[in-house]
Amino acid sequence: MPTTVPAYGKEAAGRLASMADVTASDGALRRFLHGLPGVDAVGLQARAATLGTRSIKTTAKAYAIDLAVSMIDLTTLEGADTPGKVRALCAKGVHPDPTDRTAPKVAAICVYPDMVATAKEALAGSGIHVASVATAFPAGRAALPVKLADTRDAVAAGADEIDMVIDRGAFLSGRYLEVFEEIRAVKEACARPDGSAAHLKAIFETGELQTYDNVRRVSWLAMLAGADFIKTSTGKVAVNATPPVTLLMLEAVRDFRATTGVQVGVKPAGGIRTTKDALKYLVMVNETLGEEWLTADWFRFGASSLLNDLLMQRQKLSTGRYSGPDYVTVD
Repeated sequence: MPTTVPAYGKEAAGRLASMADVTASDGALRRFLHGLPGVDAVGLQARAATLGTRSIKTTAKAYAIDLAVSMIDLTTLEGADTPGKVRALCAKGVHPDPTDRTAPKVAAICVYPDMVATAKEALAGSGIHVASVATAFPAGRAALPVKLADTRDAVAAGADEIDMVIDRGAFLSGRYLEVFEEIRAVKEACARPDGSAAHLKAIFETGELQTYDNVRRVSWLAMLAGADFIKTSTGKVAVNATPPVTLLMLEAVRDFRATTGVQVGVKPAGGIRTTKDALKYLVMVNETLGEEWLTADWFRFGASSLLNDLLMQRQKLSTGRYSGPDYVTVD
């Protein structure tokens, strides 16, 4: 993924400017978001289930597994994280399978802000991005100046990407403009002195948003505010990414580009553990958005445990046998 803010063409910039009235006031934003088409829950769930039944044959499966590996944000977000653990995770990201150097690298290593410098040093020259959660992850319960300082510290330490959590309490209370302005402020805090900027992923924690309509509304809100990616979850709650919610977000991204000309990425996170699950998501992306989104620039998996299963399935395709549980490292 490029680490500069996309240079939108004149047409896209014009379309975005034409929507400025939508975010001019809380009332205008509320009218727009509540004017979006309601979600047909039954239809959404049925479509997601149907896409999940598509089969992928051997040759395509090998390609899809490598593609999924290249889309993973390999993550460690624990209170017990140490520089040694982060360096070990970075080494795994560069060479996921030490016995097979043809295995692709992951897309990014995701850490807390205080570990960004360690990850940046460990990944130097690898082409793997450093992502950092910020804005009082995972609850998001902090004052805006604290969230902005958190973001600036991570960017100054070398973060290529910032994963921010939105204020779900404000959103669920209907304070849409407050959420919009917070995302805009964090987006501005992602800027670097040289004019480039870290990419911003807005995390919704969809398991706490109660309705599909809310997921559609928050997706549009975040994209209007300038998020480069929209992300389902922190991975720290009971309900994380699900196929219907991810499908709904993919549809929102599709409709946003049709309206504004601006392309935004999607990241389902949490609960995606098996190769079978990952392939279902890739089918969903292809069927909803097309091949253009089937790159790490526009689609990511926030699912560290997924990597081990992908590697074991990858070896099964190449050797015809499954490896033992000690074939890959346990993070």
